[in-house]
Amino acid sequence: MNSENLPKNSVKTICPYCGVGCGVLASVDEQGQVSVAGDPDHPANLGRLCSKGAALGETVGLDGRLLHPEINGQQVEWDAALDKVANGFADIIREHGPDAVAFYVSGQLLTEDYYLANKLMKGFIGSANIDTNSRLCMSSTVAGYKRALGSDTVPCSYEDLERAKLIVLTGSNTAWCHPVLFQRINQAKKDNPDLMVVVIDPRRTTTCEIADLHLPLQPGTDTTLFNGLLTYLEQQGEVNSLFVDNYTDGAADALVAAKASAPSTAEVAKTCALTEADVTEFYRLFARTERVVTVFSQGVNQSSVGTDKVNSILNCHLLTGRIGRPGMGPFSFTGQTNAMGGREVGGLANQLAAHMEIDNPEHRDLTQRFWQAPLIAEENGLKAVEMFEAIDKGEIKAVWIMCTNPVVSLPDADRVRVGLEKCPLVVVSECIRDTDTTAVADVLLPALTWGEKDGTVTNSERRISRSRPFLPQPGDARADWWIISQVARRLGFADAFDYETVADVFREHAALSGFENESKRDFDISGLSGLDRKAYDAIEPVQWPVKTSGEGTARMFSDGRFYTPNGKARLVAINPRAPVNTIDDNFPLILNTGRTRDQWHTMTRTGKAARLSEHSPEPYVEMHPDDAKGVMLKEGALAQVFSRRGEVIVRVRTSQDQRPGSIFIPIHWNDQFASQGRVDALVNPVVDPISGQPEFKQTPVRVKPYQPAWHGFLLTRRRLDMDGVSYWSCATGDGFYRYEIAGEQAELDWPVWARGMLCASDNDVNWVEYLDAKAHRYRGVRMVENRVESCIFIAPSHELPSRSWLAGLFVKESLLEDERKGLLLGKPPVGQEDVGRIVCACFSVGINTITTAIKEQNLKSAEEIGLALKAGTNCGSCVPELKSLLSA
Repeated sequence: MNSENLPKNSVKTICPYCGVGCGVLASVDEQGQVSVAGDPDHPANLGRLCSKGAALGETVGLDGRLLHPEINGQQVEWDAALDKVANGFADIIREHGPDAVAFYVSGQLLTEDYYLANKLMKGFIGSANIDTNSRLCMSSTVAGYKRALGSDTVPCSYEDLERAKLIVLTGSNTAWCHPVLFQRINQAKKDNPDLMVVVIDPRRTTTCEIADLHLPLQPGTDTTLFNGLLTYLEQQGEVNSLFVDNYTDGAADALVAAKASAPSTAEVAKTCALTEADVTEFYRLFARTERVVTVFSQGVNQSSVGTDKVNSILNCHLLTGRIGRPGMGPFSFTGQTNAMGGREVGGLANQLAAHMEIDNPEHRDLTQRFWQAPLIAEENGLKAVEMFEAIDKGEIKAVWIMCTNPVVSLPDADRVRVGLEKCPLVVVSECIRDTDTTAVADVLLPALTWGEKDGTVTNSERRISRSRPFLPQPGDARADWWIISQVARRLGFADAFDYETVADVFREHAALSGFENESKRDFDISGLSGLDRKAYDAIEPVQWPVKTSGEGTARMFSDGRFYTPNGKARLVAINPRAPVNTIDDNFPLILNTGRTRDQWHTMTRTGKAARLSEHSPEPYVEMHPDDAKGVMLKEGALAQVFSRRGEVIVRVRTSQDQRPGSIFIPIHWNDQFASQGRVDALVNPVVDPISGQPEFKQTPVRVKPYQPAWHGFLLTRRRLDMDGVSYWSCATGDGFYRYEIAGEQAELDWPVWARGMLCASDNDVNWVEYLDAKAHRYRGVRMVENRVESCIFIAPSHELPSRSWLAGLFVKESLLEDERKGLLLGKPPVGQEDVGRIVCACFSVGINTITTAIKEQNLKSAEEIGLALKAGTNCGSCVPELKSLLSA
């Protein structure tokens, strides 16, 4: 589709989720319904969207929105709220100094919002206590790039994925976390049969479906694996001497360290718990293939040795000169849509704006002069984990949290909550009224969200794109840049924060990037600094640096010049260290956390979309069958998972793809969607000493059965209060909410209990029920005018009827007689299908539908399933599962 053929009301904007930065076409019809499609002209996705992006239109409703400022739970006018924030911060700064306050910001902010938050804190308050949730996902990459390249510069472009001959995916479940890039790689393999893919991951994830080789290494041994590769490359004569001698330093020391820790493939295989044949094959592929792209993400970064992992990868590319040319390079896939933008404006506590450094006096002077700031932070601030430890200790007495949910997402999350509860002033800028973090706030400031926000973001390949609004500002919600400016003015900095439009902020940001730069710094978008409002609105996606208007840069370091003092890249000697964990008999398993296919962060947005909740409707733990058997756990049962810091209750999934000794729990669930699903309450807050990034992949835990007296589920058209239920989880359905429930004490009178929960004070209800008191089984259905209003099923075990057929009844205006008869059975009448658990979220295709079609139509491939049912034909994230069903 060309731009000329788009509907007249379509707005080109950007997806707010992962770092792929997909272009989106959004439109609103006469009834106010939002529809989205992939932008075929955007170079990041070329029209593709993943399941989350495709469901964006289902997440923009105003239900649950924070629409007015609040102080201590009471709605107030903006002036009162802004005065409260400014006066509170000013009083604390006056009494305790600038380091007694902090900002905690987010890769979900737009670049202009981020820029002003950083400017206010570092240049006018005078502290560097501003950090970002990007610290939790990408800061080890930042530190590794800076050690090796002298700057936080991603050298590659997405087109390098298509031009490569070998792609190494390490610590990246690309199929689930960056689905559109996974599809680009998958298509590249189809177009270029000689393209090889190696996946390095302790788990066999869906990404492995396109792998020619999977290395399920022992968790935490990445540096040994890549040190071994460095040794092998030197032994096989693959050193690019011309490049190494003229454009790098440190190769000799890096090789000495590599040979000491990984002298042979046999030793590497032993340390990494791999076969020597697989290690040798990986090394051989890398050595013989010039065009290699190594993709790395959270599995590498989220470690107490994350920075060393990054540099062990970079060493191999630098030794062979595989950087700065098409189809090759070390390529970090960022986690959030604007994690890169935050890095550009200095959103990390150890940076200044425009990729400048706090500990560089020249950079401090340059930034202070440009801002005409009264102060400039002279020391690095507290990184995320340190910041919340300081809040807990009372050293930080005021914190402003913007666009993130740290009570769910930070490690040792219960301690984070306790610290915020004690903090004298907690300000939260949010778009959602009820989150785990807003629950402990003193002041709530209503912010705009996707569809309403106006500004720019930068994706994983350094591409700046416009996030354009297509919805009106609801209630009193305002842009984050406006909120920050208003507080800054009240703090006495009106002249420096006198912006009229978001374009004013962008121009200043762009101008600072080029100020006294003279090609000394990598980040330079000064070619965009002269844009007027109309030109700013019309910005086309462009990769920085942009030194002349409209002309971007696809690939960095093509001239062999780096941003170190002597212009040479550095190979870093890596002496492998084990991640910090203390496994013992009480905590014998390793917890790995990460994302599921269809959810995002803490579900404040994706949790609204019914089709995104169908694939994984409740928090779960994935275990190897042997580990589950060892603690008497079965598929579908409930389990308690304990660490030294907390516990969760989750559903058990068993899989041979999970490495024995390790378990996996997703990060998304919170107190709005589950009774005890916040997995980061378990996570060890140990951090990488260089990057400050927490170790989310190595927490020692133990698992045991959770054995309630009863199990059940509820489907209801209303959100319910689950007080008194020992375990519950909630998922959004199409016209209903799905609750999985369990209790530690059986009710004496199930009918009375069920009616009390589902009927409230309604007297005239049509109630159908079944009770087998001896077998401890109860089923009840409430009808309203021949429509299902709610149903409840209780049993002594977790083995209960399928939810999928019952769920389908909630979209019907009236039930047939046979359907009414099947209600208490939980089974469809003859002639109707129970679609089963949803496999394809894009088109809501269930497992029973797929398996029936495979058998009856003799389908032989995922492509044939797609032709028959559409499953797998949009984002493709379910294709690996389709292939598994074919095999079964």
